[in-house]
Amino acid sequence: MTSFGNEPLFLGIDGGGSKCRAVLYRKDSGIIGEGLAGPANPVQGLERAQDAVLACASAALSDAGLSQSQLGHLIVGAGLAGVNAPRTRAAMLSWQHPFAQFYLTTDLHIASLGAHDGTDGAVIITGTGSSGFSQCAGQQRFLGGHGFPLGDKAGGAWLGLAAVQAALLALDNLGPATSLSQAVLAKTHSQDSTALMDQFCGQPSAPYGQLAALVFDEAAKGDAVAKAIVADGAGYLSNMVLQLTELGPIKVAFIGGLGGIWQPWLSDAAKARITPALQGPEVGAVIYAQQRYTGEHAS
Repeated sequence: MTSFGNEPLFLGIDGGGSKCRAVLYRKDSGIIGEGLAGPANPVQGLERAQDAVLACASAALSDAGLSQSQLGHLIVGAGLAGVNAPRTRAAMLSWQHPFAQFYLTTDLHIASLGAHDGTDGAVIITGTGSSGFSQCAGQQRFLGGHGFPLGDKAGGAWLGLAAVQAALLALDNLGPATSLSQAVLAKTHSQDSTALMDQFCGQPSAPYGQLAALVFDEAAKGDAVAKAIVADGAGYLSNMVLQLTELGPIKVAFIGGLGGIWQPWLSDAAKARITPALQGPEVGAVIYAQQRYTGEHAS
């Protein structure tokens, strides 16, 4: 049995488009080290994602005071964004990694395992983007996560784009007046609609995501346009909750930077199915590695 000391040495990795986090875990000691590295979404660069995983593992070993020679003893569970795409998953699985074992799954799967401490459940991630996942009785369901601007409704970038669009319409007197106009202009240091257009034309999701809080702020003050945007997003997420829980009597945890902000706006039926996350995705990745390793080494 591959191990370090008397117990296997597990590494749980949560890899996304902006960063990669890891925790090093031993059953007799708990978490003994942590690591942080750069982006680890293989869709955005296979070698970069692999390098980030290695850097994260190395950092976790260093944090635990262990030699880098222990890389070959690590039993790794990795939840990476983008590996639900078959081609990307196959590319990652063909990697000649240095670890004892490398178990690969999606970032949503490990988020759910962590949130529900290894049991069946569902998660909705609402950060810059949005997506949902549920697992019950061996069945899995993925919803959303189609990327900005095609999808990711109710994510921060979607909210920011809606705010800019509403502001531009109002500034041109082609849409309803809204306090979002001045709020967006002030936030972006733009003088008028032309300057605002120039600033956002061709931009990726991150700059739009920085405007998400404005929409909630103006909605809370009673602005009708902002309230309509938030209601649209809340309706989408409420529907996602109900869809994810069709697999069985499971609970849904909201995670991500906007998770707590969205919950008061959801339908009562959706709120009744929500539960707090118990652990983070990195711990979920450890749980996944333990499940796979135990299953392969069961007597």
